Amino acid sequence: MNKNLARSISVRPLIVDFIGGSLNYRINFGGNIKQNLARAVGIKSGIRPDIIDATAGLGRDSFILASLGSNVTLIERSKIMHDLLADGMKKASREGGKLSEVVARMKLVYGDAIEILPQISTDVIYIDPMHPPRQKSALVKTEMRQIRAIVGDDLDRLELIKTALGTNCRRVALKWPAKSPLPDGLPKCSYQLLGKSIRFDIFMKTNLGKV
Repeated sequence: MNKNLARSISVRPLIVDFIGGSLNYRINFGGNIKQNLARAVGIKSGIRPDIIDATAGLGRDSFILASLGSNVTLIERSKIMHDLLADGMKKASREGGKLSEVVARMKLVYGDAIEILPQISTDVIYIDPMHPPRQKSALVKTEMRQIRAIVGDDLDRLELIKTALGTNCRRVALKWPAKSPLPDGLPKCSYQLLGKSIRFDIFMKTNLGKV
């Protein structure tokens, strides 16, 4: 069989699945407020901030945050990704139980976050844009290549971050490659939470450093 044909056959279509796999496992056994994602948005004992996920994508981080008790508004400007998310949320809601409860705390909005963020208020804005392509790395996962093909490279990521910082929210949490510098033109973040391959840069609105 032709190698390219075999490769195309083996690639599964992109879907949003909140029912099976690691996400379902995490809400039942592995999700806790000590993970860096939760700490980045300010989730702690007795505190569940309202969150806007300005770059919803596959909705996985939003789903985890909602499973921890926060109300999350997901903004997605790609119609394809929005429809995949809507389908995944609808299917999860039909499952009932914990899944239905989690999805009930998720609100999906179609549109450009740069335009929407100044119009709504929230406690926290979470941003996980498409990261700059890595020049020296192993092959990027097929799923990530599929997402990039749909949503593009988020070349306006700097404008999005600046827009978020200009709102009246309490903090902005940016997910970024651990060893990559931030785009030029941003203020120094208040602090960072470091992981093996990614980090969270947290901008507390009352404690922003100078550019």
